Amino acid sequence: MVEQTSSCHAIPIEPDDAFRAISNSRRRSVILSLAQSGDNLSVSDLTVEIAAIENLIDPSEVTSKQRTRVYISLIQSHLETLDDTGAAVYHNRSKQVAPTEATDPLATHICQISTACYKPSEEDV
Repeated sequence: MVEQTSSCHAIPIEPDDAFRAISNSRRRSVILSLAQSGDNLSVSDLTVEIAAIENLIDPSEVTSKQRTRVYISLIQSHLETLDDTGAAVYHNRSKQVAPTEATDPLATHICQISTACYKPSEEDV
């Protein structure tokens, strides 16, 4: 049986929507970025940030090809999914993404899961 602790944060969306929202690493990155900023972010800024994370480089080093690959997947799939699930609000016209009431709790759970699943390599020990 899973025990709920006081550190557990309620997520104001359906469980299936929460799982769908966090089932992809790019969507998790968007949620974490929105939670960290606490404000609207442009798709362009998210694209550069995610491309830098995925390629383990500084944002200033992101190439056009890396940016394009991330931008297309965000626009064609991930931002719509986040909007549909209530994890974020995607404004297609202005290309802005805004947090919702679910964003911060989802980000908290993403961090908890990431930490709980971390297994140090032999080099780290």
